[in-house]
Amino acid sequence: MSRQNYTFTSESVSEGHPDKVCDRISDAVLDAFLAEEPEARVAAETFATTNRVVIGGEVGLSDQAKLKDYMGRIEQIARDCIKDIGYEQEKFHWKTVEVTNLLHEQSAHIAQGVDASGDKDEGAGDQGIMFGYASNETDALMPAPIQYSHAILRRLAEVRKNGTEPTLGPDAKSQLSVNYRDGKPVGVSSIVLSTQHLDENMTSADVRDVVEPYILEVLPEGWVTADTTWHVNPTGKFVIGGPDGDAGLTGRKIIVDTYGGAAPHGGGAFSGKDPTKVDRSAAYVARYLAKNVVAAGLAEKCTIQLSYAIGVSRPLSIYCDTFGTGEVAPAAIEAAIDKIMDLTPRGIRSHLGMNKPIYARTAAYGHFGREPEADGGFSWEKTDLIEALKAAL
Repeated sequence: MSRQNYTFTSESVSEGHPDKVCDRISDAVLDAFLAEEPEARVAAETFATTNRVVIGGEVGLSDQAKLKDYMGRIEQIARDCIKDIGYEQEKFHWKTVEVTNLLHEQSAHIAQGVDASGDKDEGAGDQGIMFGYASNETDALMPAPIQYSHAILRRLAEVRKNGTEPTLGPDAKSQLSVNYRDGKPVGVSSIVLSTQHLDENMTSADVRDVVEPYILEVLPEGWVTADTTWHVNPTGKFVIGGPDGDAGLTGRKIIVDTYGGAAPHGGGAFSGKDPTKVDRSAAYVARYLAKNVVAAGLAEKCTIQLSYAIGVSRPLSIYCDTFGTGEVAPAAIEAAIDKIMDLTPRGIRSHLGMNKPIYARTAAYGHFGREPEADGGFSWEKTDLIEALKAAL
């Protein structure tokens, strides 16, 4: 039996964290190409440091001659992202940052393994293993530590950007240590919050006075007690933030992006990758499947693993673990999934409507645990497979 009484910790980072700046730019580049051509192939990577952003990677279009026409838009896309995040620092400003675009056309050797041709189905864009997870410990069917770590930073970003708290800067990190009793989250033993501030005279105590009401607003009632330990800006001043303070790269926050360490991760990052790349689409559909298993009442928590080989359309394996909480055997869930869901790359994209410019919004505050949106954003958070799963068992 799994442990029932313990403390588990997860962290989140804000949209202004250096790595998240890069994730945002990479996904905005992806969205721009998908808006022009839904079947575009994109693998965009971004590096950011003081006064500089470098974008590289590869793009595949049905007419590669058009690629040059699109390249002139990349610099403005990067600037628009930085502006929306809120960077107007002397050494990292959306107007003055130097943007270098090194994107190039997709390798023909990769394309030949992935593209459909003749009687060959479209293959996976890479080999690898992908995991999805869900737990009934929160309404979003997410682990509580990562869900509320994200919620804190989203709320602070809201009040920063709407002008309610103008002293806050874009760069921030949160961390929650959540106490579990009988397997359910019941409180917070420690809260860590480091946030950039624009007033150099602010102390750690001043920053806490600003952020504490919003943290208490976000966390469930009764979770913060007199015994909860607070660490707000524990190193003191935090005025220089973002890529000026620390270099950023696309794809370095994969645990923040998923389940905060509460579930396995296959290792592949998401941002900047089009949905033919199973690093992204299969991880999303694994979450979709795990969430529907839990939403159907088939288990209290569930992990789904999928595996793929580059150029091969069907998954090599489907694995389910319900951690002893299942109403049916995991093997029966695996068989039901294989029966009701086309898990080829094209099947996943078709079912979840993934060939749309819906990815920049995923770049911060988690790819999972969000509300499905009317335009297809976060479609993998829907719970519309419940009846099909039950019928297949």
